[in-house]
Amino acid sequence: MRNMHTPSTLKGLLAAALVAAAAAAAPAQTASTTYRGASRDPFVKYKPALKRRVEKKVAAPVAVPDIKARIDRYKEQKLAAMNLRQQAPKPTTALLLNEVQVIGIFRTPRGYAAMVEATPIKLSYVVYPGEQFFDGMLVAIEETRLVFRKQTRWTDGRTDVAVESKALRQPSAADALTAQRTDQPAPAAEEKKSELSMLVDALKALAASGSQQQQQQPAQPGGAEAQAASPQSKP
Repeated sequence: MRNMHTPSTLKGLLAAALVAAAAAAAPAQTASTTYRGASRDPFVKYKPALKRRVEKKVAAPVAVPDIKARIDRYKEQKLAAMNLRQQAPKPTTALLLNEVQVIGIFRTPRGYAAMVEATPIKLSYVVYPGEQFFDGMLVAIEETRLVFRKQTRWTDGRTDVAVESKALRQPSAADALTAQRTDQPAPAAEEKKSELSMLVDALKALAASGSQQQQQQPAQPGGAEAQAASPQSKP
């Protein structure tokens, strides 16, 4: 009977020995001294976090300074160029393309040139191809129009380039009426001129009649001296 239980007893002892050996070989566990709090209160009902709506920034054209600020900036650039003995910028660099009107196009030894008027300040300038403006450049001058390359700057940093043309300004009805008045003399001036002409003709006729009477009067013998020397007749 003892012989029958010997193998099972041996197996149990062997298993116990293996467990003891594994326990002895395992490293000792150390207690953690770092406390990590929970991310949320376990006694509060969980609520999902609300997502904030982020507004997208819409790109817009960069604001253009007013004419006074642009003129002040031009003066500063001109003064700096003069101090450095460099070529000063032209006044057109302070003007926008929509502030310019084409009042004349003519041919010069350098080619076509144009006369433009700055509407905010009522001044005129002669420009050639390559002339710089605040928001563009003049690239060509044709017989009846000017061609510009316009630049538009946006708040997101990009720059758009487009072609813009300006036609020669046609004379308005008021301009035509003014030119007609200039060509035709005023009625008062015409009347005054006619009266003056009549007066001059009358003076000429009077002078001519006087000279004719002097020529027709007979000359007396002896002249004035003979008359003075002759004795006076007594009654």
